[in-house]
Amino acid sequence: MPRYALTIEYNGEDFAGWQIQQNAPSIQQAIATAITKMTGEVTHVQGAGRTDAGVHAWGQVAHFDLSRDWLPHRLAEGLNYHLRPHPIAILAAHPVAGEFHARFSAVMRHYVYRLVIRRAPMVLAAQRAWALDEFPEIAAMQQAADFLIGKHDFSTFRAKICQAKSPIKTLTRLHIEAVMPRDLSPAGDVIEITASAPSFLHTQVRSLVGSLVEVGRGKWSPHDMADALAARDRARCGPVAPPYGLYLARVDYSPGLTAATGWP
Repeated sequence: MPRYALTIEYNGEDFAGWQIQQNAPSIQQAIATAITKMTGEVTHVQGAGRTDAGVHAWGQVAHFDLSRDWLPHRLAEGLNYHLRPHPIAILAAHPVAGEFHARFSAVMRHYVYRLVIRRAPMVLAAQRAWALDEFPEIAAMQQAADFLIGKHDFSTFRAKICQAKSPIKTLTRLHIEAVMPRDLSPAGDVIEITASAPSFLHTQVRSLVGSLVEVGRGKWSPHDMADALAARDRARCGPVAPPYGLYLARVDYSPGLTAATGWP
């Protein structure tokens, strides 16, 4: 039974998140429905990350099985046709090994959080970035972020409803920089916070970003971030950043599972 992986882009504004829910639209359900319309088969679509309501992606990965072979570009084109008018795009389809699993085979996940600095209300870029009315102190934010790199107990930055067995995660990168992305640059100055780890806790990135913004605004010192981490207490977390600034940017896999597939 051939297995395929998809690289997926979506605007999460009108969805209750990636995961199928009984009474709310989800990205997972929209893609599963498109597969059935195209192939006539009902199959389970497994995503690499369960993004929350309002969270976007330009590098989500999902896999599923079909009963016969399809040309990858035909599969991607057909699914894009049947996904209309949902704001979901299949960027590429890849045949993968039978042992490939979008979630459990992933070796690294990369998220990007976007801040836009402007005093006027967001209009064209609304629900695609978190607007701040003053430019934060990036150097202080980066100093605070550096305390979080490595293997730690991230209980402070973990949602109470998180189902992970352990709060211990290894954050390999947390980088803050001013950028000029073409899709948001007319809106104002843009800051991107990039977080990379093999896996994340529920709302971990948004919790980290909210606390980093407190540092950037001068309400916290960089060492307050280190103290919050050491406390292992959810009450010590800063305000959680809104979901609409967060993007699942890329998922990395072992080359042995993606060889000869055209994987980017």
